[in-house]
Order: sequence, then C-alpha cells, then structure tokens
Amino acid sequence: VQLQASGGGLVQAGGSLRLSCAVSGRTSSNYAVGWFHQAPEKGREFVAGINWNGRNTRYADSVKGRFTISRDNAKNTVYLQMNSLKPEDTAVYYCAAGYRIAPMPNEYNYWGQGTQVTVSS
Repeated sequence: VQLQASGGGLVQAGGSLRLSCAVSGRTSSNYAVGWFHQAPEKGREFVAGINWNGRNTRYADSVKGRFTISRDNAKNTVYLQMNSLKPEDTAVYYCAAGYRIAPMPNEYNYWGQGTQVTVSS
C-alpha cells in the first residue's frame, strides 16, 4: 500500500484547506486511514481517522467542529477538510493506513510523505 498526501500550503488564520491522500495498492480500500501532524520539535500527533467504509470517524479534540475527514473509495482518496484554521495548526501533515482507527502512530502500517500546512496570524 502506498500513500501520497497533497494539498498543503500557506493560508491565513480563519481560512480553509483540503488535504488529499491518494491510497494505492490492491487492497487499499480495506484499510482505515489516519491523518497526523507534526510540528517542529514535537512528536507526530493524531488529527483524524476514518475506517475502511467511511462510516466511522474519530477526531482529536483540538480539531472537532473544524476538520472533517472523508473518503471516496472509487477514487482511492481520503480527504481532510480543514476550516477555521489557526496558527497552532501549522505542521507537516501525514496520512497513514492501518487496520483500524487508532490515535497512536505505531498502530499504522503504511505512511505517506508529508505535506506542509502553514497558517499565518
């Protein structure tokens, strides 16, 4: 399974971005996908996760009500819609695939490269 994250960029506080994670591989639609972010000198933190069919989602408290995770298995893509962005959301964002939604990075088997999100104040 391979993952490719995209959609990062520079945005002002209060703005929006949509990240995409293209998931490829013969059984890619069978995996849960999580989004994590990592700020400089900090560990990788869970942001949101979605199960294989999109019916179950989970969010970090810091993003509830602002971020929405979704997936389109016909396009093999998972999205993270980020609204009302704050400077503290600035980080590199990674997507990862695993067997279930989980908040710990070591629960995921496959990782994509990161995409930088920068929110200016």
